[in-house]
Amino acid sequence: MKQFLMRGLLASALGGVVLLGQVHAQAAEVPLGASLQDLLSYAREHNPELAARKLEAAANRERVEPAGALPDPKFLLELMDVTNTMSGGGASLLPGAVGQTRYRVVQPVPFWGKRDLRSGVAEALADQSARVADSTALEVEARIKTAYVRYYQADGQSAILGETLSLLDALSRLVETRYSVGLVPQQDAIRAHSELTTLKIERVEAERRRRDAVAKLNAQLPRRADAPLDAPTQLPEIPARLDLAALFERAKSLSPSLARERLGTDAAAKARELVHLNRYPDFSVGVTNNRPQNGTDSWDVMLEINIPLQQSSRRAQEREAERRVDAARSQVAAAEARLNGQLGEAYAAFDANVDKARLLRGTLLPQARANFDAAMAGD
Repeated sequence: MKQFLMRGLLASALGGVVLLGQVHAQAAEVPLGASLQDLLSYAREHNPELAARKLEAAANRERVEPAGALPDPKFLLELMDVTNTMSGGGASLLPGAVGQTRYRVVQPVPFWGKRDLRSGVAEALADQSARVADSTALEVEARIKTAYVRYYQADGQSAILGETLSLLDALSRLVETRYSVGLVPQQDAIRAHSELTTLKIERVEAERRRRDAVAKLNAQLPRRADAPLDAPTQLPEIPARLDLAALFERAKSLSPSLARERLGTDAAAKARELVHLNRYPDFSVGVTNNRPQNGTDSWDVMLEINIPLQQSSRRAQEREAERRVDAARSQVAAAEARLNGQLGEAYAAFDANVDKARLLRGTLLPQARANFDAAMAGD
C-alpha cells in the first residue's frame, strides 16, 4: 500500500514539474510585434538601460537621509600620568591603573539650518536622477515607435512586392509564350524580364529594411537580434492637425529633461544658501568622565566652536555658488530652446507628411485606380 501511495505521489510531482515547465515555456514565448503597446509594455519591464536609470535614481534617493543626519560622535580615552609619578607606582597603559583616566564623548553639531539645506540639495539631486530615468524611458519609447513604423512599412511593402512579383512572373511567362510564337516583339520579352528583376531587387531591399527594423526593436526589448516578431497589425492613430503653441506649453510642463534642469536650479540655489551659512560656526559638545586612581569620579562638560576666519576663501566659494546658480538658470533657458526647436522640426515634418498623405489619397491614388480600370477594360 505504501509503495502504491509513493508511486502516486511521485507521478503527481513529475506531472506538476512538467506542467510548470510548460507554463514557463509559454510565458517565455510571449508573442510580440503585432501591437505597439505590447512592445512598449515589455520594454518598460525588461529594457536594461531603463532599469539602470531607475536603480541609479533609487540609489541617489538613499543619499537624502545621510545628507541631513548628524555627524557620528567621537569617543576619546585619555590616560593621565601613565608613569604614576604622583602615586609612586610603576608605569602602565591600562585604564584605571594610571593617575587618572578620562572617558570623553564628543558630538559635532552643524550650525542651525545646514542639515536641512544639505538634505534639500540631496533631495533635488535625487529628483534629477528620477527625471533622467523618465527621459530615458521616453527615448526608449521613441526608438521603439520609430522602429515599429519602419517595420510596419517594410513588412507591408514586402508583402505587396511579393504579390506583384507573382503577377509579373505569370505575365513574363505569358510574354515569353507569345514571343515564342511571334505574337510580340523581343523588346517586350526583355522589358518583362527587366521589370521582374527590378522588383526582385526592391523586394530584397524591403526585406533588408524589415530585418533591420526587427533587429532595432529586439535591441530595445532586449532579445536576440534575429528573434522573430509577429507581423505588425496597425499604426497608432495620428491626429489630423496639431497646435504648435499648445504643444510647446504642454511640453514645458511635462518634459522630463526640462524638469531635470529646473531641479538643477533648485539644487544650486540651496547649495548657495548652504555656502552662505558657512559664515557661521559649527559646534561640538562633549561630556567627560574623570576617574582618578585614588579619588572620587568627576564630570566635565565641553563646548567647542570652530572659528570661520578664512573669509577670502569663503567669499570665493560664495561667488562660485552664485555662478553655478546663474549657469543652472541658463541651462533651463537652453533646454527650453532645444525643446522648442525639436518640436518645431517635428511639427514641420508632421505637417508636410499630412499634406503628402492628403495629396496621395485625393490625387495620385484616384489616378492610379483610373489607369488600372482603363487597363482592365482594354482601353
